[in-house]
Parts: sequence; C-alpha cells; structure tokens
Amino acid sequence: MKVPFLSFTPQNQAIRTPVLEAMSRVFDSQWYVLGEAVKQFEAEYARFSTTTECVGVANGLDALHLALKALDIQQGDEVIVPSNTYIATWLAISFVGATPIPVEPNPATYNLDPALLEAAITPRTRAIMPVHLYGQACEMAAIMAIAKRHNLYVIEDNAQSQGATYQGGITGSFGDVNATSFYPGKNLGALGDAGAVTTSNADLAKKVRTLRNYGSQQKYYNEVIGHNSRLDELQAAVLSAKLPMLMEWTGQRQQVAALYNEQLADIPDLHLPIVAAGATHVYHLYVVRTSRRDELQKYLTEQGIGTLIHYPIPPHLQQAYRSMNFKVGDFPIAEELATTCLSLPMWPGMTEVEVKVVADAVHTFFKS
Repeated sequence: MKVPFLSFTPQNQAIRTPVLEAMSRVFDSQWYVLGEAVKQFEAEYARFSTTTECVGVANGLDALHLALKALDIQQGDEVIVPSNTYIATWLAISFVGATPIPVEPNPATYNLDPALLEAAITPRTRAIMPVHLYGQACEMAAIMAIAKRHNLYVIEDNAQSQGATYQGGITGSFGDVNATSFYPGKNLGALGDAGAVTTSNADLAKKVRTLRNYGSQQKYYNEVIGHNSRLDELQAAVLSAKLPMLMEWTGQRQQVAALYNEQLADIPDLHLPIVAAGATHVYHLYVVRTSRRDELQKYLTEQGIGTLIHYPIPPHLQQAYRSMNFKVGDFPIAEELATTCLSLPMWPGMTEVEVKVVADAVHTFFKS
C-alpha cells in the first residue's frame, strides 16, 4: 500500500458541500475584496483565538511582517527568533530592517528554549518571536515573563499550531500581536495563500488593517505607506466553512500521533515527539529524529511512503543570510535537527491501517 505524505481527501469529503455553498455565496454577492465573508471569518477566528481582534491578510509571511510594522520595529532593532524555524520567520524581521537574533531550541521539543533567552537580550532588543513549531505550543509562561521583565514585545508565529494550548491558553492569544498562516497544508487551510493577525489590542489591529490596505482606512485617503495584503473573500468563505471542523480534525491528528507513538516505541536511534509539561500538540507535523535520516527517507520512498524534511538548511546557513557571517557550528542544535529530522505522513482521517504500513516499514528499515 502506498501512503502519501499528505492527503486532503478525507477533509475535502467532509466539507465539500459547505465549502462549495460558501464559494457560491461569494460569487453571487458580486463583492470580492474586503466584504462580508472577510468580516465574518475575522470575527469567528478572533473568537476561536480568544482575542478581540483578527485581521485577515494575504498570507502568513505578510501577517508576521505587518505585525512587526504595527509595533514600529525597524532598522537598528533586534528581534529574538528560533534558530531552527522556517525562514519566513526571519524574513519578516528582515523586511522591516531589523536584525534576527537566533536562539537555540530545546532539543526535546524543538521549540524556543526560554532558559537561553535572557543571554540574547541586548539594549537593541525590541521583541521575541516564538514559533509554535510542528504543532506544539511553546512554553509561553516563561517567555511572557521574560518579555515583561525586559519590556519587550512578543509576536507569536502560530502558522503551524492553530488550536494548541499552553496552560489552558490558546496559541495566538499570548503575544501583543500574533500571526498565522492558512496555507492549504496547515491545520486550518484555505484553497490558496491566506493568513491573519490576532491581537486583543484594538490600536494594533487598526494599524494592521490600515497597513494591509495601501495604508488607507478610507478609500483614496492614504495615511501611511502601506501594502496590498488583503484576505480574499473566497478564501475567507472557505475558512469559515472549515473552522467548525478544526478541533475534530485536531483530535484525529492526535489519534494518529498516538498510534505512531505506540507502534514506533523503543526503536533504537529513533526519537519520537516529546510534549512539554503544560503544552498540547496539534501535530501539524509528526517529526521523528534519527542519525540515519537520509537512509530512512530513501527506504520509505522506495516503499511508496511519502516523507518530507522540515527543514534541511537552518536559516543561519541559508545563502540569503550570508551577510550575517554565521558559520557551521554556530547553532549546533538547529544544525543537528536539520540533519536528523524527518516528517512522517500525517493528516486528519489517516487510517490505522495506513499508520501501520508506515510503522511496519520503519521497523523493517531499522531491523535491516
């Protein structure tokens, strides 16, 4: 049996009718940009996120970028960021002229290690940008306490962890202003690029709304130099149709992860996901680690099993950041994760049989 890395089939079957009906309503409305569908989804996602405000934007990178701009973070400022995140987190900081300051993750959870934060703070530090990586909530109590102690902003990158919690609080609600992505493969995915900013600060939400729309609150009157980054009406309608299913799909992801945990236990040199105390994991990705990563991926590919590597080159070693003069060995935990992590198939509706096929193949590889 072939097992793809990701399948939308079970999700699409479950929401086909409401999604098509929602798209038809937008088509018939003859209003396609910043209309009622966007307003409705923004209100719904704010409630889901337990924030007072949600601002829909074009994609997750724009959400991070506009969140930083709303806080007036600019050239000369520093923003603390994980050393092992997807490069979009760093790019947003670069877009406003600030400098990303990498801090290593906890090697057990892959999330930003709060114990390392204070050593990275300088007089130029303005913000901390924790990333809830792979679906697990960061240890936000410690991060928020450090930020408060040093008078720093917090911007959560919640692109991979919609619905995860830390000590009962939902990701995307802790920071001053937070960003998420609705790229199709995310836990809550659109049918194309889409993103949002969440906050409980009305002034910051107003700034983001102005920035996303050419720097304008009133058509043809431009207060600041803004952007064109608006959540599309069609994508907003699709997201409203899918949002009521998110926690059910999250439960299915967690069930798949539990099966993997059970069936892959006690394999030498295979490290399974670890969840921090007080955190929950919504398993956007199910990531294992092994020193034989490349061999394992090649073998699984030969068996018809899809996998991906998140992420093969850490940001500090990307050509885009060569001007920062980082070198191999500067962030050894991020570098080790880049050479040992492998994401196994994971999606809502994945069957126990499919999980067993993957687990059996992994067992066979290590026995050989």
